[in-house]
Amino acid sequence: MSAEVLELRGDIDLNEKPKVAAQLEPLIERQITGIVIDLSHVPYVDSSGLAIFIDALQRVQQYGGRLALAGLQDNVRLVFQISKLDKVFKIFDDSQSALAAVSIKHQQ
Repeated sequence: MSAEVLELRGDIDLNEKPKVAAQLEPLIERQITGIVIDLSHVPYVDSSGLAIFIDALQRVQQYGGRLALAGLQDNVRLVFQISKLDKVFKIFDDSQSALAAVSIKHQQ
């Protein structure tokens, strides 16, 4: 079982969407079973940024992997709460705890 952390930096908006998607794509193509997206250096996420994460989550779940978010700053966490996506994504305070969670074998 392999797990990797993708650390993103800066605003994630329509302009940055292709760059973020390009960073996620190799992990999804390799079917990494545990992906943690570290957002501790991301001060802002707009709806196009949310769309990237939703797409990535769906694609990772299709092959049986797990995706978690870590280190959300308060205003980014608020965007996830307002959109109710905090109920959809596994969100952790830091990438270490997220990595531990996505690395545990499925117990279903």
